[in-house]
Amino acid sequence: MAGPPPVMSDSVTGEGTATIEREWPSSSAAYWALFVIILATFITFFDQVIFGMLAERIKGDFGLTDAELGFLAGPASIICYLFVGIPLARLADICPRKYVLAAGVAVIGGVTALGGIAQNFVQFIATRVFLAAGGSAHAPASYSLIADAFPPKIITRAFALLQLGFIGGNALGPLAGGMLIAMTADWAPSYIGGLRILGWQWILIWTGMPAFLIAILFLTIKEPKRMAPAHDALQPPADAPLGRKILTFTGLDAAKAIRANRKVYYPLFAGLALSAIESFGLMFWRVPFMIRTHGWNEAQIGAALSGMVLVASLCGLVIGSVTVEWLNKRYKDANVRAAAIFFCFVTTFTILAPLMPNGWAALGCFAVANMFGIAGAVPQNAAIQRVAPNAMRGQVTAIYLFMFTFFGACGSFILGLVAQYIVGDPHKLWMAVLITAGTLLPLATFFIFRAIKPYREEVERLEAEGL
Repeated sequence: MAGPPPVMSDSVTGEGTATIEREWPSSSAAYWALFVIILATFITFFDQVIFGMLAERIKGDFGLTDAELGFLAGPASIICYLFVGIPLARLADICPRKYVLAAGVAVIGGVTALGGIAQNFVQFIATRVFLAAGGSAHAPASYSLIADAFPPKIITRAFALLQLGFIGGNALGPLAGGMLIAMTADWAPSYIGGLRILGWQWILIWTGMPAFLIAILFLTIKEPKRMAPAHDALQPPADAPLGRKILTFTGLDAAKAIRANRKVYYPLFAGLALSAIESFGLMFWRVPFMIRTHGWNEAQIGAALSGMVLVASLCGLVIGSVTVEWLNKRYKDANVRAAAIFFCFVTTFTILAPLMPNGWAALGCFAVANMFGIAGAVPQNAAIQRVAPNAMRGQVTAIYLFMFTFFGACGSFILGLVAQYIVGDPHKLWMAVLITAGTLLPLATFFIFRAIKPYREEVERLEAEGL
């Protein structure tokens, strides 16, 4: 069924005084593209949660320390990102984004499945290294595509809906992971073509397969027309030599744009990086924390956590959307202002969680922190898309998300180091959670508050120029 005709709204002003009307894709095309992106986001986070559910199994079967387990979950997955993240983001700026997205999700599925046949710790690390090659392409290309598919007046709604992928993956992951682990717990190793596949490794093979179907679905979406770059946007000269054009793939121009507007970007980046260390680290160590501190097993954790995360995340979407819309009527800095408010609640409940007297109370605090984290994610993403130069939105987004990915991946390793070398007792993992949360999250909140004023000034400047 055909959707309504393209929306002719939200004028775009170029050089001089002429104003042209931007032609937006039909609603059906825009929402179909968003639906497929949501599916890809879901499978990405679903796979991550499943991997976290397997943490204690991986540690036991491969004989790992907490630090080694943290390295496997974090830094191992970003080594490849360091080399391919920005170049792949540049592809999102110059190539059809649906092809970049299709290739990225296919790599995620393939590498996840390869983890199911890893025979030793080194091979497991290798699969996690190349996992980032697919993941690094997803966010910049999807954010850029959404920004060109939805008019600015409803783009916050699109980013809110995008969170459904994150919510679904994080809500269904614990439940499915717990059930699958319980089902495969007593399986004897399988021997296929000289490979020894442990029972829990079949879970990785199964969860990697749906990604290939989603890759095919990406080929069915309609690529939206890119928004014309602002007349003052930093871009490589048209007659630049080959070497200069190659440097563009390193993120040079995006880095210059960020530095030119550093009062806006730097505090946002700092806040995101510090919060990512805690949120990613905690996401991975949450299951080991519940096992070691409260004596729960994976099936119990999955059953309880799944419902809590689903309810908390949906509430977070509503709270975030309502709060941002209310603030938008009063403040031009509504996106960052809302994020700062939500960061305060995330900090409070994350610090309280490891201090709770029982497992249900601890999971409840984690769920409330997750709720406010979801509420703050939408305005954070919308804020970057609002001020990023159109000609390099993909790369700016990639650098922004690189801070989240890089420091987030370090989070599991840092928490593991704190647990092993500062706390020293594997049964007191709660102390490592408390130390990292109490140190990093207050600093993250401080930096987000620092970004409010410069962000407001930048939005006022863009509006004065008709952008």
